[in-house]
Amino acid sequence: MSHSIAIIVFVLLILFVIALGFMAGRWKQGNLAHIEEWGLGGRRFGTWISWFLIGGDVYTAYTFIAIPALMFGAGAIGFFAVPYTVVCYPILYLVFPKLWKVAHKYGYITGPEFVRGRYGNRWLALAIGVTGIAATMPYIALQLIGMQVVIGALGIPGHIPLIAAFAVLAAFTWTSGLRAPAMISIVKDLLIYLTVIVAVIAIPIAMGGFGNIFAKVPPAKLLLTPPPTGSLGSYSGYATLALGSAMALFLYPHTTTGILSSAGPKVLKRNAALLPAYTILLGLLALLGYMAIAAGVDKLPQFAAGFAQYKTSFAVPALILNEFPDWFVGVAFGAIAIGALVPAAIMAIASANIFTRDIYEPFISGSKGQSETRIAKLFAMVMVIGAMVFIVAIPTKFAVQLQLLGGMWVIQTFPAIVFSVFTRFFNGWALLIGWLTGIISATWLVAENSFGATWVFHIFGYTVPSYIALATVLLNMIVATVLSFPLNGIANDRHKDETQAADYA
Repeated sequence: MSHSIAIIVFVLLILFVIALGFMAGRWKQGNLAHIEEWGLGGRRFGTWISWFLIGGDVYTAYTFIAIPALMFGAGAIGFFAVPYTVVCYPILYLVFPKLWKVAHKYGYITGPEFVRGRYGNRWLALAIGVTGIAATMPYIALQLIGMQVVIGALGIPGHIPLIAAFAVLAAFTWTSGLRAPAMISIVKDLLIYLTVIVAVIAIPIAMGGFGNIFAKVPPAKLLLTPPPTGSLGSYSGYATLALGSAMALFLYPHTTTGILSSAGPKVLKRNAALLPAYTILLGLLALLGYMAIAAGVDKLPQFAAGFAQYKTSFAVPALILNEFPDWFVGVAFGAIAIGALVPAAIMAIASANIFTRDIYEPFISGSKGQSETRIAKLFAMVMVIGAMVFIVAIPTKFAVQLQLLGGMWVIQTFPAIVFSVFTRFFNGWALLIGWLTGIISATWLVAENSFGATWVFHIFGYTVPSYIALATVLLNMIVATVLSFPLNGIANDRHKDETQAADYA
């Protein structure tokens, strides 16, 4: 089936945002040879720009594809994303305004750099930094998968369009830094809001209302399975998945970068109040999975090839293709593709900031230098190229599995970053051992569980399925706490703290 009008609209939108990306270097004029200007936008983004940028960080192309796909394939468990994005904003409000103040005062541009300043321990900072980069690479790859799905749905063959799009992304990231995704995120979010609002109004009208849609969804997918006697069943799995995901979200390098680029603590507090608007959008977006079930998209012969290739990830593109005219398909698919470019650019920049400040300078050059922005730009290109290798050379399922494992890893940085904003009780070496314990246990459990996200624990006669990330970060916290008592007596490192107690008031 030809979708020439959709392709034209899609391409025009992509060209428009690419032009914005190159123009962004002149926006909020600053010296882009300085890493704070290139990698953090000069820390000058106000409430609305930060709202779009952090929203663009969190709600990516893969979110647009994966959450409805989970609803389509697994049912109600997919709604975990809604409480998860409710819980994460109180964390944003309580933790990150304090972190911003300290980072601004001492010139920190990454979470690991804050940890190094707090504990004077470059090995702990290295562990936190490497964890962030390792978790980010497959995350960028998943943005490419989101774009690949819509490009394939339009009938555009091969990897060449995808490679071309991300080559241009690399180019405007090099020239404009964080200003590019900040400017593009405004267009991206407006297009996604437009697409979702139109979809949740027009599709139910065409299908005879939400009652008719829910009537066509198998009952097993409408509700979580009630747990048997002596087990918390899917209820504890759902709750721990939401809580663990919320704890990890703002520890990813790209979300931390979006936060540190804001103009100040008040901007972050306002955003903690305003960003839940995206959660409303996410709840509506999740319903597209049920609409795809009601529409029977997997049974449509014209979509059989696409569905076989992308499995449940094809549910939303197939639904949009089936329900809307070509011009709107182009708008919707353009929104998804732009939703891949924005977070991918931020992820590459954030990883580059970490590599420069927390790996290259402490372990290779030995000091900060005038070339640090150039080093950061080069590493950002490495991240983009690495993500392309994931897509071209590695089966999609491995990228998904590695991203799942990345989430298990990044939450292990929670004690070192979040607790350190409130207390200096912990010893840096104890935090490092706790991190290592969490990383090893999470990796082992995920591998033993065939890359399933939950593990069944047996506690006081109860069967308690739990999100592996949450269970292992609790173990991490216990180890760090217990070891801090003796280590504070044997090798107290509080004198190495660059910051002052008054910084956290």
